Amino acid sequence: MRQKNKIELIGIYGSDEIIACSAWTSTSRNLTNDKRNRIPKMLEDLWKNGHETPFEKGIVHFLVDSEIASHIHMLKHRISSINGESARYKELKEDKYYLPEDWIGIYPKEPNILNEYFKGDWFHILEKYTELGNKLYHQCLSELTPVLGRKRAKESARFFKTYNSQIEVDIMFNMRSFANFLNLRKSKEAQKEIRDIATEMYNLLKDREEFKHTLNIITKYKPKKLKDD
Repeated sequence: MRQKNKIELIGIYGSDEIIACSAWTSTSRNLTNDKRNRIPKMLEDLWKNGHETPFEKGIVHFLVDSEIASHIHMLKHRISSINGESARYKELKEDKYYLPEDWIGIYPKEPNILNEYFKGDWFHILEKYTELGNKLYHQCLSELTPVLGRKRAKESARFFKTYNSQIEVDIMFNMRSFANFLNLRKSKEAQKEIRDIATEMYNLLKDREEFKHTLNIITKYKPKKLKDD
């Protein structure tokens, strides 16, 4: 089943005010109207001067359906909390996969090695290749199970799954780590698929009130280097 990568915002925990209160702990957490009015400027000063710890008190939570390449990019962000669908413990029955639409209309310059089966542009060649891998995955799993047992069959039959197979990922960032994620994965140097995911995450948040000022600040100024890239 071919589909685009999907991103769902499933939780927002905290707010600009909670981040500000965390920073004000060193003096007084009592919020007055004057303090509330100062929150945008105070958050900006904190971030610009490298006082980023209070931003860890705000958290965003996403459910992502993506191909394995983007999943690996997300795993590189160790200062996040992530759980993913596992083909070792379950049979992937849906056969979800992603195809890069910018491949449409680009044809092989030379006959490919399986020209009788894989015809068309590179987009449709990958589609047929993926579907063949899925068929082999299910057949292999079925035939290995009575010989090797269900556990070994599942963990080894997945070798037929192609790199564009999609898995579901539950990922949570604090706002400090999310700033680093956006800085790295939303940049023009990032792979298109993870860049699209990062952009959609940002779009899901940009009109929300909870982190209105924080989101503006962390995308305006680059974060300090974190060891989670």
